[in-house]
Amino acid sequence: MTPLWQLSAVEQAAGVKNRTFTATELVHSALCRIEQKNAQLNAIVDLLDESALTAAQAADAAVADGKALGPLHGVPVTVKVNVDTKGRATTNGMEIFKDTIAPDHSPVVSNLLKAGAILIGRTNTPEMSMRLTTDNPLHGLTRNPWDLQASPGGSSGGAASAGASGFAAINHGNDIAGSLRYPATACGLSTIKPGLGRVPAYLPSAQAERGMLAQLMSVQGVICREVRDVRLGTEVLMQYDPRDPWQVPMAFSREHDHLPKVGISRHAYDYSIHPGILANLDRAASMLEAAGYEVEEVETPSMAEAARQWLLNTNFEMKRLLEPVFEAHGSDIINQIFEGYYQLQGMVDAEGYLLGIAARTALVREWNQLLHEYPLLLTPYLMRPGYPCDHDETFEGVKDLFDSSIYSYGVNYIGMPAGFVPVDLVDGLPSGIQIIGQKWREDLILDAMQVIEDAAGVMTQKLWAREKGDQTAR
Repeated sequence: MTPLWQLSAVEQAAGVKNRTFTATELVHSALCRIEQKNAQLNAIVDLLDESALTAAQAADAAVADGKALGPLHGVPVTVKVNVDTKGRATTNGMEIFKDTIAPDHSPVVSNLLKAGAILIGRTNTPEMSMRLTTDNPLHGLTRNPWDLQASPGGSSGGAASAGASGFAAINHGNDIAGSLRYPATACGLSTIKPGLGRVPAYLPSAQAERGMLAQLMSVQGVICREVRDVRLGTEVLMQYDPRDPWQVPMAFSREHDHLPKVGISRHAYDYSIHPGILANLDRAASMLEAAGYEVEEVETPSMAEAARQWLLNTNFEMKRLLEPVFEAHGSDIINQIFEGYYQLQGMVDAEGYLLGIAARTALVREWNQLLHEYPLLLTPYLMRPGYPCDHDETFEGVKDLFDSSIYSYGVNYIGMPAGFVPVDLVDGLPSGIQIIGQKWREDLILDAMQVIEDAAGVMTQKLWAREKGDQTAR
């Protein structure tokens, strides 16, 4: 019999609703798995076991009473420690914030709870969530369940490690440069970075508003083992919250009577792309073609230019808004890494920042025009296999990661939605492809991701089969 913690969120919600099993049994299964694995992985750094069991009992009572049930009723989920959960510390991986107690829930937490989800724990993030691996002096290093020496990605590395390990089927994360997609590729999971205005964001504990580029580029989302759970979790997170002025309350999906055209870009922008990454891209294209999609090689606007502008303008914003916190309270490592970010491209001055935000519109317009003709674009994501936990602790490592992930933070700069789905292992670690989508069409991205997953299989099944084999060998 399949352990309850291995089921998808879709199956878990159906099982609770149909009384195949109880929410209490489901939460207990997840907590046992956490007890078994989390000490080694350090994915969850704020365990909510007692409140989760209490919430599960209430969920079971609601089922017994015949009450209306939300789409995630009784389903265990995790959220990241950089969003507010009422009554808990929003540490964001920093010692200075360990006593910053959230006065209220952030919208993503509210929407998960309104949907009936049960919060079982809060996951680790690097300092201020601004690193491509997940480590900090307050909570420590998060490990990748595929390889304990490999990075779980960042900044939502705790979320991805938790998802791949079976702690929860739906794990919240956020993304300003790739913080949903780096961990998803590192740990063999699926995710979608929604477009601007889709998922409400707000931090009740914040003392000031974020910088303008952070507002334009940072989004909230979920990291899951299965694409159907990414769809379900994203729809839940998208529920309206008036505290976010950017949010556009509109339907998640729209009717369409034909499959969208798919462009494909293999442009490596002078990076020595790993042949296994290209093989995954070609396999994904073949999977889509077999399902009836028309896939065509296209010339795109320069993703390298969008990435360059991300660095030039975001470095200016980060230096003024984040660096003072790091200088006073950050570790030597994060300060060193930030110096590396500045060296990559330099930064604009105040006038250049003003003009840069204005010029961003032209880049977005160019991509809008391409995606009007090709609503989906298949691209590499990280153009190298997974990387060690300490890979970014030298400037050469920082440069390698940014050079190999132009398709990641470039997409954030233009604000388009983008999904990631695993395809196969490369050098023994998970890898996959990115699908960039037309504005407001996360549904089309997820449709294509589902086709690829159906053909390639759910990556974590390989991880769990390996684990079972190891146990049998003992």
